[in-house]
Amino acid sequence: MAKNLVIVESPAKAKTIEKILGKDFEVTSCFGHIRDLEKDDMGIDIKNNFKPKYIIPEEKEKVVKDLKKMAKDADEVWLATDEDREGEAISWHLAEVLGLDPDTTKRIVFHEITKPAIEKAVNQPRLLDMNLVNAQQARRILDRIVGFELSPVLWRKMSMRNSLSAGRVQSVAVRLIVEREREINAFSTTSSFKLEAFFSAKDISGKSVTFKAEGARYKTVEDAEKFLESCVGAGYSVKDIQVKPGKKSPAAPFTTSTLQQEASRKLGYSVSKTMLLAQKLYESGKISYMRTDSVNLSETAMADISKEINGQYGEKYYQARKYKNKNESAQEAHEAIRPTYMENHTVDDSDTRRLYELIWKRTIASQMSDAELEKTIAKIDISTNHEELTASGEVLKFDGFLKVYREDRDDEDLHEEEEQEGVLPPLAVKQVLDLREMKATERFTRPSPRYTEASLVKKLEELGIGRPSTYAPTITTIQKRSYVEKRDKEGVKREFRILILKSDKIEKTSDAENTGAEKAKLFPTDLGMIVTDFLNQYFDSVMDYGFTAKIEGEFDDIANGKKVWNKMLNEFYNPFHKDVENTLEKAERVKGERQLGTDAESGKPIVARMGRFGPMIQIGSVEDEEKPRFAKLKNTQSIETITMEEAMELFKLPRNLGVFEGEDVVVNIGRFGPYASHAKQFYSLKKEMDPYTVELEEVAPLIVEKRTAKSERTIKVFEKEKIQILKGPYGPYIKQGLRNFKIPKERIDAAADITLEEAKAIIEDVKANPPKKKAAAGRKKKSE
Repeated sequence: MAKNLVIVESPAKAKTIEKILGKDFEVTSCFGHIRDLEKDDMGIDIKNNFKPKYIIPEEKEKVVKDLKKMAKDADEVWLATDEDREGEAISWHLAEVLGLDPDTTKRIVFHEITKPAIEKAVNQPRLLDMNLVNAQQARRILDRIVGFELSPVLWRKMSMRNSLSAGRVQSVAVRLIVEREREINAFSTTSSFKLEAFFSAKDISGKSVTFKAEGARYKTVEDAEKFLESCVGAGYSVKDIQVKPGKKSPAAPFTTSTLQQEASRKLGYSVSKTMLLAQKLYESGKISYMRTDSVNLSETAMADISKEINGQYGEKYYQARKYKNKNESAQEAHEAIRPTYMENHTVDDSDTRRLYELIWKRTIASQMSDAELEKTIAKIDISTNHEELTASGEVLKFDGFLKVYREDRDDEDLHEEEEQEGVLPPLAVKQVLDLREMKATERFTRPSPRYTEASLVKKLEELGIGRPSTYAPTITTIQKRSYVEKRDKEGVKREFRILILKSDKIEKTSDAENTGAEKAKLFPTDLGMIVTDFLNQYFDSVMDYGFTAKIEGEFDDIANGKKVWNKMLNEFYNPFHKDVENTLEKAERVKGERQLGTDAESGKPIVARMGRFGPMIQIGSVEDEEKPRFAKLKNTQSIETITMEEAMELFKLPRNLGVFEGEDVVVNIGRFGPYASHAKQFYSLKKEMDPYTVELEEVAPLIVEKRTAKSERTIKVFEKEKIQILKGPYGPYIKQGLRNFKIPKERIDAAADITLEEAKAIIEDVKANPPKKKAAAGRKKKSE
């Protein structure tokens, strides 16, 4: 056993650090948190100053046992978990469980896993920072209180399901998505007519080129037509030319949230995927720590970047820059996310390569010169009226940082009419121009776009809600809880009018565009909307953006030693608990219903409501002698917006498509989605098959295909006992009902010979000795 035992969070990190430290050190992993709050009684003794009650989870017992033995055999234990609140808390839990003295145990921290950084940390150890530990404990305890006290309120006051839950940051994130959805639903589109004129002039080579100029927007087609009529027979000349120098500056190096946003825009990565890959890069020593809200770069990093830029691109491309954090209370503000070795432009690992190259380019660009532009603006006179047209063009004089990197923008930052500016031909004041054509094109206003995962992170950060470690788990949680879903939306065809003035004649025409299409956007579910409304009504402080941000600020104060953690919890808990008690006593039970009208045939009420398995339409009441009729909403429909006509369409199911092989084929929607039934067998429809419009010719081949696939994977069937021996991607297995059972290795080759009695024995053995779940390979940072 080595004299020194170093404990880190993940095995990958342990492997990298052990190579650096050498034979006198053994580096091992605790696989993330080794203790958590008890589930019973919330795991918090509220009356005893919010004292937490921690336990070692079953899956961590062996890890702790091994760590205790290793710690006992070592001369010295070094705690080397991440340098943030969560990492500090893990080190404190390790000290508590392993019986280490917090007044003498060496705590080492580093922002990158490189030889100089690790050696410096070992030479400059510190003690545990209890302010950081208490800030983490305060967050964990407060979020446990909110979750444990709010969830039972939802169970008792909402009639749709018992698995409802609420959380401090997640519920506010859902509120943002719900409010955006309602803003979109309430948006009223208006149109106007955008004027564009196309002129021809000679470029420097004498060749005739076409360029564009723009005019005013007109509210109505009549106004646009009136203007075009006033231009019949007009002459056009350049009235004024202005040439203005301009510049573009690079963006700051990446923080956690800007990396998540840019990886989403440029690479199409989800927030959780970005963090998974970034963690892999950090643990293998390729980048600095990936949870940060700082834009600072160390002096060493600045020197490496300078050397790289000067060597690769030349001195004129280098411009040293210091960036300032927008967030003054940036948590653990150390360094931005950057490569550890700037000379490495890429990495060998194919999984992380694209993300690494994005980080490298952003870091390099942040210390490069401005891009220099020259913008030309020409004003064009119309001889027959007092209006002016404007033509603008941009010339890139020096590319600067654009040689390496250009930042992308979100939908919110873009406008429909924005286009890349072109280059104008040489123009002179009083120059007469030749008009090719003038167009007035109808354009429509658009609502704010739905959030992507990345733009939601951006909004949360702007509001001061959450911190670098919380964004990814928050977004994962709200989707897991079925409050929000990420999906695409198909666009709809929309016609628009065009007026064209050409050769002194006005022509009226029209064209069509696909509008409203969205990809990988966050949509609130009906459940998310109903829960949000309930929490807004009864727990307005918890749902208030300012209040949630204030709580984050108080956690920062605890981390900085300015506030006592249990005093802060007490200030929060008393008014919150009073709201819980009042709501349980006074709030009415929420049904989540919307009356749509009355059924013309039966005279019974038609209601859109939440059911046990999701939103549905109900005709009639359970009190009626005749059983109510039900129809499930499509995933693109909502209780809030569905119309009476759309609701009645849903009752066209089940649809009998006709006869195939002597049996009826019927399509319907069940608990697990659209399906076809044929000869007492059920077949899930393909994603692109709409049960309301699909025809027999499409479904019949599907039945044959799935039936063949099923027969090929079936080894043996015991009908009476509902036991099957099937062939899976990893080999034969036993299926009973909905549950699968692993066949012992020694029986796999002879799976076809297994008898009913042997199958039953295997099932009983697996039930008696269930396989143990593997411990998580890395720390899971919790936001709530």
